[in-house]
Amino acid sequence: MRVISLNLNGIRSAASKGFYPWLAQQNADFVCLQELKAQAANLTTEMLQPAGYYGYFHYAQKKGYSGVGIYSRQTADRVIEGLGHDDIDAEGRYLEIHVGNLALISLYLPSGSSGELRQNVKFSVLERFYPHLQQLMNSGKEVLICGDWNIAHRQQDLKNWRSNQKNSGFLPEERNWMTAIFDQLHWMDVYRQLHPTTTEDCYTWWSNRGQAWSKNVGWRIDYQIATPGLGKFANAADIYKQQRFSDHAPLTIDYDFSPNTPP
Repeated sequence: MRVISLNLNGIRSAASKGFYPWLAQQNADFVCLQELKAQAANLTTEMLQPAGYYGYFHYAQKKGYSGVGIYSRQTADRVIEGLGHDDIDAEGRYLEIHVGNLALISLYLPSGSSGELRQNVKFSVLERFYPHLQQLMNSGKEVLICGDWNIAHRQQDLKNWRSNQKNSGFLPEERNWMTAIFDQLHWMDVYRQLHPTTTEDCYTWWSNRGQAWSKNVGWRIDYQIATPGLGKFANAADIYKQQRFSDHAPLTIDYDFSPNTPP
């Protein structure tokens, strides 16, 4: 099972940069998308349902903002749009599909980088998302949460960690929240399971300011986080940097797992 996750920073923009021809060559079973910046009426047939895939989406109410999607080779048995919190769901940040004994989620957590107001929104979302993560862990399904978490967990997850300790995305409260997910709820950071010590090659996002991309001044804020029963089957991970479809890079992970195999 191959799963790709990518923050598109606009699905129409990514399409214009060659995302769909690249995707057609990846042999992915599932593709999780974040930051669509579009509604259904804005999407072409290819964007809604690329060849060989079924497309599922949770759009933001605000035009040109946020939104998440999933492409699946198989028809979903169940689709859940949103977390059940009106303010979060209005921003189109959570989509869950069930295929066999797998629950797959495309997640786009808020950024707090624009100021104190949005940082407080981010903290509120994290607080309310935590018990949901606990429920998912206890659901009896294998669960995979793919997306832009907007948090670099450890020092090795960003280039300039010293100068970012008071900045959104690397605040102690955010990092401690992620530590609790792994240590207390027992979720698995799949990339780190496969590459526990990687630093510069682990980044998935680069600021558009300065020469962050050319100098590889990046952050690892895109994750595939799994229940242990699924995560242990991961065997390969790749961050694709040969082409740029957005300010993020696609994260691809392969699993020796089939959602159609009885648990």
